[in-house]
Amino acid sequence: MASLTRPVADPVDGELPDSLTDQGEADMSAAGRPLSAVARLPTGIKIFLIISTALLPLALIAMVATLQITRLADAETRARLRVATDESARAIAIELGGDMSALRVAVAALAADPGDAPSCARAQGVFAQQAARGTRFAILDRSGHLLCGQAVAAAAMDSDAPRGPIHAAIVPGEGLVLETAGPRRNLVARAFFSLDFLRQLGTPSTRESIYASELVQEGEALDLFPDRERAAFDRVETVMIDLGIDDLALRSSVRRAPISSSLVVALLLPLVMWAAAAGIAWFVVDRLLIRPLRQLRAGVAAYRPGEEIETGIVRQMPAQEIRELGETFRAISRTVAVHEAGLAEGVVRQTKLTREVHHRVKNNLQVIASLISFHARSAVSPDAAAAYASIQRRVDALAVVHRNHFAEMEESRGLNLRAMIGELAGNIRATAPESSHGMGITLEVEPLFVNQDVAVAVAFLITETIELALSVDPVAQIRVAMRQDADAPDRGTIRIVSRALVESDLLKERIGGRYGRVLEGLSRQLRSKLHQDPLSGAFEISVAILGRD
Repeated sequence: MASLTRPVADPVDGELPDSLTDQGEADMSAAGRPLSAVARLPTGIKIFLIISTALLPLALIAMVATLQITRLADAETRARLRVATDESARAIAIELGGDMSALRVAVAALAADPGDAPSCARAQGVFAQQAARGTRFAILDRSGHLLCGQAVAAAAMDSDAPRGPIHAAIVPGEGLVLETAGPRRNLVARAFFSLDFLRQLGTPSTRESIYASELVQEGEALDLFPDRERAAFDRVETVMIDLGIDDLALRSSVRRAPISSSLVVALLLPLVMWAAAAGIAWFVVDRLLIRPLRQLRAGVAAYRPGEEIETGIVRQMPAQEIRELGETFRAISRTVAVHEAGLAEGVVRQTKLTREVHHRVKNNLQVIASLISFHARSAVSPDAAAAYASIQRRVDALAVVHRNHFAEMEESRGLNLRAMIGELAGNIRATAPESSHGMGITLEVEPLFVNQDVAVAVAFLITETIELALSVDPVAQIRVAMRQDADAPDRGTIRIVSRALVESDLLKERIGGRYGRVLEGLSRQLRSKLHQDPLSGAFEISVAILGRD
């Protein structure tokens, strides 16, 4: 194969070189007469026409097979849905009917003897196992006085509707209320069945993964298993079964056409069509696309910055798109050198500017810290001096982060928390008030790297927590630990422990003030929850890390 960087003689008087003319005639004779009719069409249209013609019979076969598969799948889905709905409706009807029968017996006994405690106890025993799922009952007299059970809110029931032995009302989103009256309607029993309990009853043993069911009563509906994955244009099979309790019914639905063996066969038919099309279209694709692309790839692979891609041999290829692509590469190669020079100069200028900005920010932070220290020395009261020292420690925390970020800028690995927290602890010890000279800070920090945003929040969080501990106990011993999580390599945990952080009235007062607000704001900035262990005196939070040294 000829290299594209080698110069090729240009045609003279509209004639091609003899070697290329002979090659073109050989290619035309190999292609045959059928290709001459579409020789002037774009390559994409040629491939489309050939593949479409070859795949038409197979596409018709696949269409007929898919229709038959869908019909069989719908029948199978309908049968499974009917069986599952029958099972669910039977379970719900039996359970609700049995519970209400027990209530009717208790109502009849209490109507005859309001002090019949055993009847109430039997009713409570029936509902005892269901109480954990929110089910409860109540037996009331005509004045609404509770005789047995727990209070159950009366649901909105249609008083004009014909009343049978049991009357039902759906509480949307909560559950179902059933009501029955005594022989002389002097006592009323109500039972509330929670949505969780009804779902447990209505779960069939053959429940599909995509399956929806609901209790319906006239215009009301209670979703037992909503189908949240259903799309707007899905075909749905629905079955409704009367429960025999008032006018309650169980309506179930499932999407049609589940995956079956017939559908798998239908899905494999496109692969057969692709295999047939590949054999038919390969010759055309090889002559019009593959060979020119190989030659163009060789020329691009041999390209070196500063050179110009020679695409003279590609100009003789039969595919117009390949010729245009070769000319585009040639134009790009002419501009790459100019762009590279400009980019190199811009990188140098940007590096200098970044260094200058970091240097000025570092100097400004040092000036601010010096001014705060100067004013602290001339403070007229210990409280003012302590306030200046507190402000200075926070400025020092920001300066430590910036200084470490500037030091790591060349490698772009992030900030090393071990170095940063060590320097931060040293500054806190140096600026601590005289009453806190007995305090100590112990560090157990792994060499982990974080980005600048996380480092700023971590520095302030550690400073605020130490300030909180010192405000409770000026000579407290503080331990700061930072470890990488074993189960999440991209997360690390910071733990600050001190006896001053053990739960106490003074600590609650400090956390209830500005310390609590600041710590909460910093935890939101770190997008993680700050955990407090009041028994061991520890604050712990998880942060994102970039890696470790």
